[in-house]
Amino acid sequence: MSRSLRAFVVVAVAVVIVGIPARSRSAPQPRSDAIAGRVVSQGGRAEAGVWVIAEADGLPTEYRKIVVTNDEGKFVLPSLPAASYRVWVRGYGLRDSEKVAAKPGSTIEIAVADAATPQEAAKIYPANYWLSLLEPPAEAKLRGAPAGGGAGVLSGASQQAPAAYPSRAAWTAQFKLNCVLCHQIGSLLTRSRPAEMLDRGLRKAAMMSAMADMLGRERVIEALGGWSARIAAGTLPPAPPRPAGAERNVVITEWGWGDTFTYAHDEVATDKRDPTRYANGPVYGVDIGNDRLLKLDPMTHTASMTKVPTRDGFDTPWCRQTYQAPHGKQILPIGVGSLGCPAEGGESGFAGKYDNPANPHNPMMDGGGKVWMTTQIRREWAEDLPEFCKSVPEIAARIQHRQLGYYDTKAERFVLIDTCYGTHHLQFDAKGVLWTSGDSHVVGWFDPAKFDPAKPDSAGKAQGWSAVIVDSDGDGKKDTPVVGFHYGVIPNAADGSVWTAVVEGLTSPAGVPGRILRYDPATDTHEVFSPPAPGFGPRGLDADTRGNVWIGLGGSGHLAKFDRSKCAKTWGTGDQCPEGWTLWQSPGPQIQGLAPGPNGGSADFHYYVWVDQFDTLGMGRNTVILNGTGSDSLLAFDPSAEKFRVIRIPYPLNSYTRGLDGRIDDPAAGWKGRGLWFTNGLDPVLHSEVPRSYVGWVQFRPDPLAD
Repeated sequence: MSRSLRAFVVVAVAVVIVGIPARSRSAPQPRSDAIAGRVVSQGGRAEAGVWVIAEADGLPTEYRKIVVTNDEGKFVLPSLPAASYRVWVRGYGLRDSEKVAAKPGSTIEIAVADAATPQEAAKIYPANYWLSLLEPPAEAKLRGAPAGGGAGVLSGASQQAPAAYPSRAAWTAQFKLNCVLCHQIGSLLTRSRPAEMLDRGLRKAAMMSAMADMLGRERVIEALGGWSARIAAGTLPPAPPRPAGAERNVVITEWGWGDTFTYAHDEVATDKRDPTRYANGPVYGVDIGNDRLLKLDPMTHTASMTKVPTRDGFDTPWCRQTYQAPHGKQILPIGVGSLGCPAEGGESGFAGKYDNPANPHNPMMDGGGKVWMTTQIRREWAEDLPEFCKSVPEIAARIQHRQLGYYDTKAERFVLIDTCYGTHHLQFDAKGVLWTSGDSHVVGWFDPAKFDPAKPDSAGKAQGWSAVIVDSDGDGKKDTPVVGFHYGVIPNAADGSVWTAVVEGLTSPAGVPGRILRYDPATDTHEVFSPPAPGFGPRGLDADTRGNVWIGLGGSGHLAKFDRSKCAKTWGTGDQCPEGWTLWQSPGPQIQGLAPGPNGGSADFHYYVWVDQFDTLGMGRNTVILNGTGSDSLLAFDPSAEKFRVIRIPYPLNSYTRGLDGRIDDPAAGWKGRGLWFTNGLDPVLHSEVPRSYVGWVQFRPDPLAD
């Protein structure tokens, strides 16, 4: 019988053990900066694989530390700053415990109770477990305009013609790429909305409404309405397993930063080429929702924010922005309407809360104390392009969203840099050249060594780009342009190539699996490769020290590896070299409404992927960390053993991770001197169990009681 079905219920209590030797209570003896103890249920039964959460009172910002109990229910909360703590327990099958007051150096015992009902137990299941209950539309409704189901709740609003999809799996994959792109579908808020409220809810944000139209608004409303109705009637997902084995060795530390309306998109702690830089220094992030550079000092536990500027008084929020072509008269809306910018006929209670003309994205540190980022510095109008861009007609005639900027941490000032191409993500190569994604036609780069901030026009000589045109027939000549938004980007140090991932979206044909692109700067040539079925939806990508490229497939829910050395041929338009791909289904439940096997689909979503080339986490060099963005987790993959370990983030629920970074603060300090940094980038963070963003630090110790 499962824990959640046990018939007895005991009120959860917790008692601080004072004056009793730890050994006599079967609890470890803590150091002066640690809290140790044991978690037991009624009758003294040890609770293994549950989380112990310590929340601090009195520090400059919110502070939490989370560990997992061992087989005997024992735990150690290590390296705590001097403060008073409230300590409590969360675990699958249990009711959250009462909170116990404790200080470092003390030993406590926490008693817990089983959840009274399966429904109570399921309240803390990750969002992807709930999403696994989704029933996608029947294939007959995917071939053309949808019929029935949602007609009564559309309020007569106009909508674009929905796309046709070749299968339920393809629709579900695109549903995740459209909707789980920003927030977790399956969270308490999203799974409790009846069909009659869904159309109104979808119109709260213009982009969300447009994504629903692409999928077919009636299809979305029918699928989500039926899903929430089944949940309201008592349908429950499968129970997640508790952490086991090495999954119990993690230590998670969290610091609050930003505010209620922060949309924290990525963080950076070091120069990714040398993770020993900036040891014990601040961690930086960007608030894409309110144009702020976020800063966390983990030594003093202080968080701060600095406004990201624009040029020439440009102050139009992202969702209200426009475009005008060269010599054109028509002004076109091009803004991305997030929360606060409703669709036509929609309402928002958050108008004006997201003031983001710069909408900064993806911070990256160099070796000289600068935090680089992609950021919008001006209007998107062609007439506002710098002169060195206007001389290139094909550049001047296109929309290029975001440019470049950096924050000089020594001088404490921003420098803004204009570019001729759009930017989104960015990465430095071994020579110090900055490579960017974010354009739909070209791969761009910027050489800081050729740029003088006192001479803004020097940016023209510092940058370059290459149009993505591939050789489709093997004659050695470029002949076929490849158009699509370049999302992730990574220079591959093994051979000097640069890789990007193309995300399919509103402008792409339905059911297209997506592509990864390789650019060789030495020969100015491009190659394109699509994942074989059932792979769908490349987003983030990274490279290991052997030259393999690792990709998170957000649509189908796979971790993918691409080894170009296995290709029989590399020219073509994408279908060539299926032999170069290896796919692993990520852990967690599948969508129950899809058939298992090749036509199935994971209920999780993988926003990005990061390769730990330098063993900053302590799980081994080239460990691949796949974002479990829909499952409150980071999924650590050992390429040698081909095995995942789930690093679950149990609190606050609805932790939505994006970019990752690892840093080594002290190579001689063992596990205490290194760790992996992440942030909760949920949009909106109001959906979170704790409605404030935070930056997190994961460490991997040799056992659950290491101190």
